[in-house]
Amino acid sequence: MAFWSSTSVFTSKVPRKILFMFTLSLSVTYLFYSLMSCYNSLQFPLQENYLFQGRLVTEDTTFVTLREKLYSASPGFTEFTQAEGTTSAPTAREQDEAEQRTVEWIRTQASPTKSAAAFRSAAPERDRQEVSTTDSELRMNCTSDYGEKKLPQAIIIGVKKGGTRALLEALRVHPDVRAVGNEPHFFDRNYEKGLDWYRDLMPSTLEGQITMEKTPSYFVTNHAPKRIHSMAKDIKLIIVVRNPVTRAISDYTQTLSKKPEIPTFEVLAFKNRTLGLIDASWSALRIGIYALHLESWMQYFPLSQMHFVSGERLIVDPAGEMAKVQDFLGLKRIVTDKHFYFNKTKGFPCLKKPEDSSTPRCLGKSKGRTHPKIDPDVIRRLHKFYKPFNMMFYQMTGQNFEWELEEDSVSRSSQD
Repeated sequence: MAFWSSTSVFTSKVPRKILFMFTLSLSVTYLFYSLMSCYNSLQFPLQENYLFQGRLVTEDTTFVTLREKLYSASPGFTEFTQAEGTTSAPTAREQDEAEQRTVEWIRTQASPTKSAAAFRSAAPERDRQEVSTTDSELRMNCTSDYGEKKLPQAIIIGVKKGGTRALLEALRVHPDVRAVGNEPHFFDRNYEKGLDWYRDLMPSTLEGQITMEKTPSYFVTNHAPKRIHSMAKDIKLIIVVRNPVTRAISDYTQTLSKKPEIPTFEVLAFKNRTLGLIDASWSALRIGIYALHLESWMQYFPLSQMHFVSGERLIVDPAGEMAKVQDFLGLKRIVTDKHFYFNKTKGFPCLKKPEDSSTPRCLGKSKGRTHPKIDPDVIRRLHKFYKPFNMMFYQMTGQNFEWELEEDSVSRSSQD
């Protein structure tokens, strides 16, 4: 009774008009703050749709198509033989200007504002180039939820026709490896486009994942070691090597499949066959002088940052070679013998999914071509030519790849 009496006294003393204004002001204030807090949410449906698209591309497209493309054929390697013609080398002035731009780019990384401005200004050019240089499945928008595009922490730098495609596809099975499918050729052909362009080619990665690429021609490119060192001094380099004689024949076979009119292997391999003068200027033979090319790389990188994969062992024991590569990259050994199946028809292992019984999928028809028959005497002379370079390569790497055993087998067969 006392409560109601006090309330009636209060309401009688306070004019109803003031009470109404007070209530109205509270309502307007509440409405104002509600609108302010919801302002950003008015744009949220667009952002949500963008993030949803990001999830859709990342999960439903990228990861699925990545597994489907694990066994797809390489779009083709660039030929370096004289018969096909070589890519014109940039002038000294162009190289200096490109390297200066790269140095300036690295310096701008300390200034986020300048870096962001440079990134935006380079966007149109990157968009035009990306269409022709990367897998469409790997072109996706980078969001904070699904990682970011980074410069590679590891590169497969060589060698051509050594088994680099097989190694890359096996590595892409690993969940902590993200790699560009096509060969960027940044450090040998596209260096003038800048590191922003190069980084934009990379797939988005999450924390703990490694970004990789492969371009086998880097190993024989004079400027590649210095340029890669300028980008990342602690980068890890992988080199797949193979018996240089077999590699040269495989290189020639690939060229022959595209240009049937080229001279025979024997003609290209010798300056004067009667005198036994090997033409080491022919790129198919020059690539196999591994010690010569490795010397350039050792001027910038220690051996501890290089890992050499045997192309021969990658065929007969792919799981063993993959274990070493995963250790080198600091990865858990996830890719094992369960992921490989030896295809007798093609003569090399194919990848398979260990979780199901589906048919193993191999690299395409561009891999495992039948080599033309080469005169055994030519093969013997090439083995003799490469032997001192091989010995030097063994000493430099501390590994014996035992390519001389193949030479002995060839010599015995030629005597039978």
